[in-house]
Amino acid sequence: MSVACLILSHRSWVFPCVAIRSRPLTPKGRPMRKLFMACAVGLVACGPGGEVGDEFASTSSALSYVEVTGFGSNPGGLKMYATLPAAPKASPALVVALHGCTQTAAEYRKAGWDTFAERYGFYVLYPEVTSGLKCFGWYETANTRRGSGQAASIAQAVETMKSRYGINPSKVFVTGLSAGGGMTASMLAAYPDVFAAGAPMAGLPAGCASSIGGSSACQQGTEKSPAQWAALVTSAAPSGTTKWPRVSIWNGDADYTVNVKNLNELMEQWTQVNGVDQTVDQQTTIGRATRREYRNASGQTVVETFTVSSMGHGTAVAPSQGCGSTGGFILDVGLCSTEYSVKFFGLDDAAPVVDAGTPVIDAGTPVVDAGTPVIDAGTPVVDAGTPVIDAGTPVIDAGVPVVDAGTPPTCVEFEDTNYNQVTAGRAVRCGSFNSYVCAKGSGEQLGLWNTFYRSWVKSNDGTYWSAGRCN
Repeated sequence: MSVACLILSHRSWVFPCVAIRSRPLTPKGRPMRKLFMACAVGLVACGPGGEVGDEFASTSSALSYVEVTGFGSNPGGLKMYATLPAAPKASPALVVALHGCTQTAAEYRKAGWDTFAERYGFYVLYPEVTSGLKCFGWYETANTRRGSGQAASIAQAVETMKSRYGINPSKVFVTGLSAGGGMTASMLAAYPDVFAAGAPMAGLPAGCASSIGGSSACQQGTEKSPAQWAALVTSAAPSGTTKWPRVSIWNGDADYTVNVKNLNELMEQWTQVNGVDQTVDQQTTIGRATRREYRNASGQTVVETFTVSSMGHGTAVAPSQGCGSTGGFILDVGLCSTEYSVKFFGLDDAAPVVDAGTPVIDAGTPVVDAGTPVIDAGTPVVDAGTPVIDAGTPVIDAGVPVVDAGTPPTCVEFEDTNYNQVTAGRAVRCGSFNSYVCAKGSGEQLGLWNTFYRSWVKSNDGTYWSAGRCN
């Protein structure tokens, strides 16, 4: 049994986890006890067995998923796994994909990177933390500093992949979820000469915390000026660095683990580092997401953000579109973050995407992410003053609801601690050891059962509750 979350500590900074069972089987149905992990059913086929050592197993018909060994001194004590495309391109690219706390490399494959690796002929490296709660230490300088700890292990594995598979040094990228998203920003800061671009999913700014004690404040959104954020990057990078990675930043606006405020802080950090201002050059609506682009003088998008409406903590996938599969914090929102990251990295053989979706503002109009609204704890907010109208009917008397056939609005919403949500009967304890809270009725997970985590729930009848706010 394994679970996925951001970071757990000796105090109450503990984040939502969802259990996932994974028992790889041999063709005869027995548990696999050898090197290779199970492959996603219907997506890829496992490669034939090979020696553990300096080379990976290979396959002539489909991509393979194998363990990487002999990649260096490995000061961070990580394991490494890789997806090898059956038909790699000449001078192929490499994407490093980092899981969240207590997840495994195999579980994070559900984000869908393997599908695109096979389609476009690039490699994917999946580092895996083996100690403690399996957290990438984005909050510890010993693990984020260049040449130290986990950061050094990842860099060593990248160099090994380059030499073994002829990876193009200019086409190395990194992405990750939650703790892996925080580590993504840290790797971009410490190794800007290695990574051309990155895509943190529910991540945190590089250098936000230097010890576990500072992690909680970061997750709720620590505000600094763009110059202050940029200084944390430049101080982590090699002296004299002038070329910086491009960054695609994703966050759900209903994320109670990594507040969406972090999306704006990451934007400020990486626009400043890349020498562009914080004025939006193009804003578009793509499905449930709002995409904002920040371009340099050449018109290239060096930073982009995706704010996904009503999405909680996780990586956005779209299984119906052939992108990933749902799992712990791998969320079906009908939008494939992996595909957009592939495009942002330039791995789809297409010209860089400048405009995708419906423009909603003129270029150059600044847009500020307002963050998450704070409501008086436990106070019910009834959608009584909000006009409910028949489609297209204007509201004339401000504040007076205009309703269809006299039907009053029925949606009620509450924002409260998860402990109080359970006490009030709007949620129930759930998950491993009943350590989590799920909305009563829908079963949607709200986070850990404690007095620190807060969540929104809504209901139309007072008995069936779901996560989020009334529309």
